[in-house]
Amino acid sequence: MRNSPNRLVATIFGAVYLLVGLLGFAVTGGVGFISTSGGLLLGIFEVNPLHNVAHLLIGGALLIAGLVSARAAKAVNVTVGAAYLLLGVVGFFLVGTAANILALNTFDHFLHLASAIVLLGVGVGAERGADRSALA
Repeated sequence: MRNSPNRLVATIFGAVYLLVGLLGFAVTGGVGFISTSGGLLLGIFEVNPLHNVAHLLIGGALLIAGLVSARAAKAVNVTVGAAYLLLGVVGFFLVGTAANILALNTFDHFLHLASAIVLLGVGVGAERGADRSALA
């Protein structure tokens, strides 16, 4: 992992998102699974149970990819980064609507955009000149 920025970022982000997904359940007692509003995680991030499950799935994918190989980590970093970029932008238009099934708020959007920048930046930019065998 020392020689692969993609593996390092995927592993760290994966562990953090798994932890966030688990912690989210501590604040979503009594919140509907796809409620458009939810409990506040860390006092600012609104989450509902579906949002927590999404964090667990994304965290698991990132962590597993980071532990498997640089190639897998790069693919998952780019995929999750692109999804977060889309969610970060589209999310601003979902707040206050019935389509906000993840109970997103403005703080979530900025966090998703920041995650997208890091994941896409590393996924697209890192290991560009690396030996192909290093991606195995």
